[in-house]
Amino acid sequence: MAIFKSGNPTLTEKMFDRSLQLEATMQGTMSVRGTLNKFGFLLLMIIAGAAYNWHLFQEQQFGQMQVWMIVGIVGGLISAIAITFKPNWAPYIAPLYGLLEGLFIGGVSAIFNKAFVPGLVMQAVGLTFGVAFAVFLLYNFRIVKATEKFKSIIIASTLGIGLFYLLTMLLNLFGVNVSFVYDSSMLSIGISLFVVAIAALNLVLDFDMIEQGAERGAPKFMEWYCAFGLMVTLVWLYFEILKLLSKLSSRD
Repeated sequence: MAIFKSGNPTLTEKMFDRSLQLEATMQGTMSVRGTLNKFGFLLLMIIAGAAYNWHLFQEQQFGQMQVWMIVGIVGGLISAIAITFKPNWAPYIAPLYGLLEGLFIGGVSAIFNKAFVPGLVMQAVGLTFGVAFAVFLLYNFRIVKATEKFKSIIIASTLGIGLFYLLTMLLNLFGVNVSFVYDSSMLSIGISLFVVAIAALNLVLDFDMIEQGAERGAPKFMEWYCAFGLMVTLVWLYFEILKLLSKLSSRD
């Protein structure tokens, strides 16, 4: 039996096994193409939410924009937790997650675009899709393979990054200076480059999980669940690239 490993906490072997138990009688099974179609729909939902909050920022309706950002981050987190624990709800909640996440992304992107170089956001978007497509090609042609050793390294690195971010947040709360994480120093840029690389390589694990799920005949609703999981990684990659570009622009 194939062993499932993914750095993305929403895509795990346990989740696929649970999905098979939850919907043994469901009509149809998961396919790679179906998952990509759902991913495309979620992408449209994120774009719609982001465009709305971006428009509010451009119209200088900052109060409304901030409210929708809060709604987006809180609602998106609740939706993500619900989908993670109830994957069979994904067809109904995943589109809502996309819309809510888009509201948050749109607000943050507008703020970054105003604070740094105009056009920074479009650069980040282009680089995100460029990196994602490049990783897909590397995986598709098996130039980069999701071996057990590769999976273990990426999972450990992802967990390490999560702990590092949590630690810096706690240190900030207690007034400890950790500016090297956020400033434009070479150390900070190096950290961002590392995190971007790990986020990108997580896509390899996600692609592998989707492929294995289809091969194992997971229920049809898992297309929505896996599309959601892939979107989580892509959003993470976008934010990390956006932060990296902002640091680089600060050095000019």
